[in-house]
Amino acid sequence: MPRKVSVAAWGAALFISWNAILLLYLMSRPKGPDPSDLTAHLIQLTEDAEAELEKQKELLQQIRYYSGLLNANQPRPPGVHGGAVPPKVANVSILSPPSPVGTALLPVIPILVIACDRPSVRRCLDSLLKTRPSADLFPIIVSQDCGHEETSRVIDSYGDAVKHIKQPDLSQLPVPAEHRKFQGYYKISRHYRWALNQIFRTMSYKAAIVVEDDLEVAPDFFDYFQASYNLLLKDPTLWCISAWNDNGKEALVDVGGSSILHRSDFFPGLGWLLLQELWEELEPKWPAAFWDDWIRRPEQRLDRACIRPELPRTRTFGRKGVSQGQFFDQHLKFIKLNQDPVEFTKNDLSYLLKEKYDPVFLEQVYGAPKARPEEVLQGKVSGGRTVRVEYSNRDTFKAMARSFGVMDDLKSGVARAAYMGVVSFTHRGRRVFLAPPKDWAGYDPSWT
Repeated sequence: MPRKVSVAAWGAALFISWNAILLLYLMSRPKGPDPSDLTAHLIQLTEDAEAELEKQKELLQQIRYYSGLLNANQPRPPGVHGGAVPPKVANVSILSPPSPVGTALLPVIPILVIACDRPSVRRCLDSLLKTRPSADLFPIIVSQDCGHEETSRVIDSYGDAVKHIKQPDLSQLPVPAEHRKFQGYYKISRHYRWALNQIFRTMSYKAAIVVEDDLEVAPDFFDYFQASYNLLLKDPTLWCISAWNDNGKEALVDVGGSSILHRSDFFPGLGWLLLQELWEELEPKWPAAFWDDWIRRPEQRLDRACIRPELPRTRTFGRKGVSQGQFFDQHLKFIKLNQDPVEFTKNDLSYLLKEKYDPVFLEQVYGAPKARPEEVLQGKVSGGRTVRVEYSNRDTFKAMARSFGVMDDLKSGVARAAYMGVVSFTHRGRRVFLAPPKDWAGYDPSWT
């Protein structure tokens, strides 16, 4: 209610101020030199005043519209399909509505859906459209590679609800002889480069959320990204916001902790937000293939982190693809998609800024009692809701990770979901920190 009152008060003040200026302007205009033209002159002044008043009515209508947009349950204006369209106001610069948290303006963040030859992209698009709060703030752009006609027809069936763009270069790529079976990875990397250039250079968006065609999203997917967007602007040690938790199986997460967010040194992907500035940095050196492993290298990451949720806000249903179902049957199909919506835009997320997060995180980890893996697995650790299990090298990390069912692979020395070398998960309701010694000196890229 206070938010609506402030918006209405601002609109009223603007209306009164504008018309006061208009009245002074009309009173100060010089009279025509010929008294016989007085009637025509007054008629023209009246018409000018009426035109200005009409503009102000339209502006107030738009203010009311954006005020309603702040309330997620506010119905859209009648006659609007697939998201409301704000009234057009001639010669008036339209700003996005105030954010419920802080004073930042709500940005327009497109959803870039990377598609190829899966007609099941319909499942992805239905999920996005079902949960999207505003077509204006979150336009959906589907970029299709492969030239697959059936998939193209599915995308086109959504009409104006989505924008369909097509990668023009469908040629085979020259690849090293030992990579012939990886031709698909080369095409994916080429497609990503083209699609992101369309978003940031051709369409000039300032940020984008990248989603692949085999993902469905949680009910609070959009609220999560809208709320966390400002963290990227404020904290130079962050470079992405991800909807994914690599260890997001039900047995490894706090199922009641849908509002819990973490920092992670591992780039998760699978539904992620980046800024235009990051693309300008990465695009000139974009790799020919395996872009996701490339982006995890130290020379790209530059000690920056991502934000990830405790409970994933995306889930993959794509068993078949260029990876031939790698990890899907053993792991990915068990990922738990959050179904308990959180209004992140009403929460203060500043605790995730590095200067606030790191001291608290280190205290939690190294203040937790230390135990052996077998003690935790057998439930022989008494007291407390947290425990620390310490590894000393790559082999002990991998052995401990496997014993708990945590993903044990490393990319450029960084474990999935790790932050400052620590992988956080739950085991039988207890928070477990799989951590290096307190004097940890940083990631070793030779750990692969």
